Amino acid sequence: MYCAVIGNLVIFNRSINTRFFNLHANYLKMAINKLALIRYKTIDDCLRNRFRKWTLDDIIEKVAETLYELEGITSGVSKRTIQADIQLMRSDKLGYNAPIVVKDRRFYAYEDPGFSITKAPINHADVDKMKEIVGVLKQFNAFNYFDEMSDMIARLENNLYKSTKQSGNNIQLESNKLVKGLECIPPLYQAVLNKRSLLIEYKSFKAQQAQQGIYFPYLLKEYRNRWFLICKAKKRPGILNLALDRIVEFQELPNEPFIAYEGVDFDRYYDDLIGVTKSERDRPQKVILEFTNDHAPYVITKPLHTSQVVLNKTDKTTIFRIDVVLNYELEREILGFGECVKVRSPRLLIAKIKRRLEQTYKQYEIAEEKKESKT
Repeated sequence: MYCAVIGNLVIFNRSINTRFFNLHANYLKMAINKLALIRYKTIDDCLRNRFRKWTLDDIIEKVAETLYELEGITSGVSKRTIQADIQLMRSDKLGYNAPIVVKDRRFYAYEDPGFSITKAPINHADVDKMKEIVGVLKQFNAFNYFDEMSDMIARLENNLYKSTKQSGNNIQLESNKLVKGLECIPPLYQAVLNKRSLLIEYKSFKAQQAQQGIYFPYLLKEYRNRWFLICKAKKRPGILNLALDRIVEFQELPNEPFIAYEGVDFDRYYDDLIGVTKSERDRPQKVILEFTNDHAPYVITKPLHTSQVVLNKTDKTTIFRIDVVLNYELEREILGFGECVKVRSPRLLIAKIKRRLEQTYKQYEIAEEKKESKT
């Protein structure tokens, strides 16, 4: 029996082959470069944080702290290493060309506040390394407990081939490059993972000014290309969802005690709704929807929710049931089907959909009246 240890994974295989050993060796080489990448990313996070000023000692302390959290390294990092990292980031060697300046002879910052090394184009060396990673992942994908990785591996492989112009786009995925806040995902993920309190400056669409508050992050959740931070505010009860595209700035607060989430597991918490909008008091309701038979196959092959069942089918319509929380996202989903669907219950949802359709009709009616008055 052969046992290979890769990261936190232990893979057992009776057949030892040369290709697997080569991939394992490549993984070990990549692990060496991993520490440097962690340092570069941490320095980048520091210089992008406009809430505070960063001396060289501050950056060294932050990098050492991150290396300990992510890799368990207790030896810290030397001043010479960080100075060399900064010089390397400034140069074209890694393709960063970072505009790092020293203000007042002691504070490091980006001359361009919008700069980040994460926005730099990928060079050929990075592409080669990522191809090696994809090769390792494809080996893992043969095991049943890695089934969920199939989609991710296909996306990675397609993007790599496209970036090297070896072929056109073989997989076209739904995306919106104009969505704001995506750059917040990596640092927010680390805050969730390491249970770090955050100072967040947030501006909702209804607010005239942004407001700052202390939040305890628990989960990152995506819904239709829009990302949300599921968290708790220090001065407000209940679970909140903050849209990443409305986060102005944020920073970790290492001295603020983190309040852990003690409620229901989030997989269960979000199991009974469409979207992200839900309070802890909300409970699922029986929603009955009647679709025209020319549209019913689309709902059957792509269910609205995991609870969906077919209750009845006639010559003209098919009736479905889903058990979900009544929220704004559910209403939008139903309205998106237009004349092909009718809500049968509950009454509250019927009233809401009816009112919104009436408001929509009035908009067209007003437009027609204005058009007629001009003629």
